[in-house]
Amino acid sequence: MESVRQQKVNKLIQKELAEIFRSNAKTMFNGAFITVTVVRVSPDLGSAKVYVSIMATKDKDAIFKLIESQNYLIRKKLGSVIGKQLRVVPELSFFIDDSLDYAMKIEELLKK
Repeated sequence: MESVRQQKVNKLIQKELAEIFRSNAKTMFNGAFITVTVVRVSPDLGSAKVYVSIMATKDKDAIFKLIESQNYLIRKKLGSVIGKQLRVVPELSFFIDDSLDYAMKIEELLKK
């Protein structure tokens, strides 16, 4: 069970990462629409699992590799925004959130 502090940090990181992805979509991510669906911070606030959903692109794997390759730059931008609120900016681990694709697939199957 997450503490109140973890929940607040999760929301803060999710909000700021979403803004980073939105503002840098054209320059860093080839115009892909990337949303941050879930952020889970470890109890010591040292690492964070970030689940992203990638839309408006044909090759999701290429965009995901682009996100992973720019992990350092994304963390640096995050640190410049939340550096005054957190002592240590957590290490970011990115994962693809395919729950929306799964839900659409189930919906298609139910329509048949």
